[in-house]
Amino acid sequence: MAETEISGGLEGCRNQIDVSLFERMQMKTSNMQIYSSKILKSGGILSETKILLANWDNSVSIQDNFNRFRQTNILGKSSRSRVEDILMVFRQRYLKEVQVTEALICLIRAKLSADSLDQILYFHAARSDPLIHDFVIEALWPRNQSGREDILVEDAENWIREKVSKGVTTSSWSENTIVRSARGLMSTLRDFGILQGLSNKSLVPAYLPVEAFAYIAFYLSELQPSGKRLLESKEWQLFFLKTDAVEHLFMEAHQQHLLDYRAAGSVVNLVFPSESIEEYVHVILERTH
Repeated sequence: MAETEISGGLEGCRNQIDVSLFERMQMKTSNMQIYSSKILKSGGILSETKILLANWDNSVSIQDNFNRFRQTNILGKSSRSRVEDILMVFRQRYLKEVQVTEALICLIRAKLSADSLDQILYFHAARSDPLIHDFVIEALWPRNQSGREDILVEDAENWIREKVSKGVTTSSWSENTIVRSARGLMSTLRDFGILQGLSNKSLVPAYLPVEAFAYIAFYLSELQPSGKRLLESKEWQLFFLKTDAVEHLFMEAHQQHLLDYRAAGSVVNLVFPSESIEEYVHVILERTH
């Protein structure tokens, strides 16, 4: 469909780099079998991620960008090892799909609301790290559905121990690694606003701004084109959303002309006004500016 033109903060955002659907699916599934604790070392790094994306130079390589960030100390960190940890996590979460990186840069530079942007960054972080993704869906979602809001670090430790016993971690984790990973998992989810509290944490009630919802729906639609399956996708459990809440958000997005949503019984027709996620962020930004 025709590309929507947006001015101001979006200048220079358009980049016609194509990645096939097959390649994108391969990227998202190639590392989904083994749990690793490495990505949890840095937490949510929301402010650092926004700085890196805002200052990203598309004309040079990832390594050249990273070298510039190191040389200028753009993150303002006194520890070189801390910088390296942040860059490693940033690369895994947000640089594996060129189209996603381009879209995030546009959203950052156009100053999408923090509420929406943080939820989008959380979504990609969870998709990139099966430890985060599966803990939310397997441990937090059932707790949310049962009406329980409390969650202890010991609950995360026990969940991780179960995974270690099933042999789905990178190695047979020591007790120290289990405890450290559980704490990192909990603090990361707190940073992303999924949990709240310091020592005693609790689940945050479901909340997903319609702009962030539309972005995530588009992303998932490229992996799962069926409207009904998208409506019922387990990925919405990352935000503690039941199917009726997802349907309500689809209808709200429809009313705001972010997409076309029509449902009749078990038939769900869903049409987006763009063919790529880079184009679609311009639609989102046009509706919200």
